[in-house]
Amino acid sequence: MVTLADTASAATDDSVLDSPAWSALTGAHAHFAIGNDLVLRYPRDVSPFVGVKDWEDPGVWDAILDVFGHDAVVSVSHADPTLPEGWSWEHRIDGVQLTQTPALRTRPDEEAVVLGADDAPEMLALVERNQPGPFLPRTHELGRYVGIRREGRLVAMAGERLHPDGWTEISAVAVDADQRRQGLASRLVLDVAHAIQQRGDRALLHTGAENTGAIAAYEKLGFALRRTLIFGAVRSL
Repeated sequence: MVTLADTASAATDDSVLDSPAWSALTGAHAHFAIGNDLVLRYPRDVSPFVGVKDWEDPGVWDAILDVFGHDAVVSVSHADPTLPEGWSWEHRIDGVQLTQTPALRTRPDEEAVVLGADDAPEMLALVERNQPGPFLPRTHELGRYVGIRREGRLVAMAGERLHPDGWTEISAVAVDADQRRQGLASRLVLDVAHAIQQRGDRALLHTGAENTGAIAAYEKLGFALRRTLIFGAVRSL
């Protein structure tokens, strides 16, 4: 039987994943976009990610200064540019990008509840305890977020972040230490991926290259490595 996800898999161009923030900020997230023709960013309380149209464009560094100003910390991902004189790396880590395969079998989770603005303080606290990656006061506005509560406490969550054309990134996968080894993260990833596929999109994930346990878990669910990449930030001159 051919599923909606299989149809999307055959039809969706994955080249947008080489620069997913640019694709999102010129598409599904255009209403968040701040910047110019070469560089776009999200509001500071939504996401640190920056979209760059073409790192090889000779005007890109001036375009970054136009958006961020001098002596600013600027997120860099999915690229490893040669910095101009006066610019420096603040930090950088190796990362991986994984995309769904036909082996991914998604399903809604009966225990998962949709999270929104009223839940933002608890979501921020859960992220602070577990450090799954950047999550800011309005990050929940980027897409659908779900969580699991135990005795009223939010103990696990996952949701949608970048929306490059035809794709949706699963992010903020976090589970409190005392609730791990119950499969909660996998259940929420499958729930989020199910909603993504119901819209006709495909699911992708990012994580640090050193996070081998998470990578193995995602591969077991039906994701596969697409590419390695750099996550980091530079300081402008």
